[in-house]
Amino acid sequence: MSVVTALGCDIPEFWERLCNGKSGVSRLARFDCLDFKVNFGGEVRDFRPEDYFDSKEVKRLDRFSQFAVAAAGKAIKQSQIDFSTHPDPYRCGVIVGSGIGGLHEIEEQHAKLFDRGPSRVSPFMIPKLIVNAASGNISVNWGLRGPSSAIATACASASNAIGDAFKMIQNGMADVMLSGGSESAITPMCLSGFARMGALSTRADSPETASRPFDRDRDGFVLSEGAGIVVLEEYEHARSRGAHILAEVLGYGLSSDGSHMTAPEPNGFGAARAMQGALKDAKLNPEDVQYINAHGTSTPLGDRAESLAIRRVFGEHADRLCVSSTKSQLGHLLGASGGVEFVVSVLSLLHQSVPPTINLDNQDPECDLDYCAKEARNLKLNRVMSNSFGFGGHNACLVIGKAA
Repeated sequence: MSVVTALGCDIPEFWERLCNGKSGVSRLARFDCLDFKVNFGGEVRDFRPEDYFDSKEVKRLDRFSQFAVAAAGKAIKQSQIDFSTHPDPYRCGVIVGSGIGGLHEIEEQHAKLFDRGPSRVSPFMIPKLIVNAASGNISVNWGLRGPSSAIATACASASNAIGDAFKMIQNGMADVMLSGGSESAITPMCLSGFARMGALSTRADSPETASRPFDRDRDGFVLSEGAGIVVLEEYEHARSRGAHILAEVLGYGLSSDGSHMTAPEPNGFGAARAMQGALKDAKLNPEDVQYINAHGTSTPLGDRAESLAIRRVFGEHADRLCVSSTKSQLGHLLGASGGVEFVVSVLSLLHQSVPPTINLDNQDPECDLDYCAKEARNLKLNRVMSNSFGFGGHNACLVIGKAA
C-alpha cells in the first residue's frame, strides 16, 4: 500500500505524523489566491514528479495521474509482486477512483484556447484529463490486462473502487487488483467553486485548525489532494508466492441516499444501509467492530448524519466504539479520501492504534460518540470499518480485518 498526502508520501513518516496529531493543512502556495474567499488547503508539497517519471512522462500526465502511478509503483514494490513474470496478465487488473480527474489540464488548456486560439490546445489534453487516465496509465505501465475501470462517485470513489476490486477477486474474475483513488483538485476554479457553494471552511486565520469534524464550531471541509493505492490479492495466490499479507478485506456495502445532490440524508438512513451491508457481507455482528475511520468531513450536516447512522447501526455498541476522522489532519481528498483512509485503517490494525480527531475542542452534543479527541489511542483491534460518502448521495463502506 502507498499514499501521497499533505502529511507525507512515506508510510512510516505519514503514520508517525498522523498519530502525533500533526496537521497537513496550510496556506496554499501553488498559485496566488490571496483574494480568494478560501486560500488554504491540504497541499502535497514533498512530491517531485521527476523522482518518478522522465520529462516526457511528466508532460503527458495530469497531477492526479502522477499521484496515482507513483503510488501504484510504491505499492507494487512493497508487495514484491513481479507482474513481468506473472503467468497470466489477464488475471491482473486495476480500478482507481477519482471524483474530478484532470482538472489542472482542463483549466490550463481552457486558458490556452481563449488566450492563444484552438491551434495551441495540447494534443495530450484528452488522455490527460479523463477520469480513467489514472487506471489506464497504471495498466499500461505494468502490463495489466485484466479488469480495468475507473470509478467516479465523488467522495466515495476510492472506497467504491476498492470494494469493486475486492468483489472481482472474490467472484473469480482476477487474482490481483491495484485499487484506490487519486485526486488533485486544488486549482483556482475548484477552490472557487467549492467556496461559492459554501462547502469549505473559511477559518483563514488558523488553517491548521480549520478542519474540525464533530466539533460544535465546524464550518465546512478543507480541500485537499493526494492518493491512496493498495494491492489486493486473492488469499491463496498471495500465500503461494510467500507474500506478506497486511490485512484482509472482509466486507463491502454501498447504497444511495436518493434525496439531494450535495446534502446527506439528514437521518443517516443511506449511510446506515451501507454500513449494514458491509457487516452482512462480512458475516459480522455490529459488536465485532472496534474502530470506525469516519467520513467525518467537518461539515455541519454531514458529521451529524454520520453520527446518527453509526448509532442506528451499532445500537448500544456505539458507545463502546472508537471513531475518528483523519480528515481533521489531512483535509478532504475528495475521490482519493477513501483510498488513504483504507490505508489508515490497515495501519491501525497493524499498529493496534487509532489516530486522533484533532481540533475537537467543543464536541457537538448532536455528535455523541467517542471520537478519539486530540490524542492517538492504543486499542486491541481485530476489525475496523472505513466510511466514505459522496455528493450525489453515494455511500460506500468497507470492513477490514487483521491478517490471519
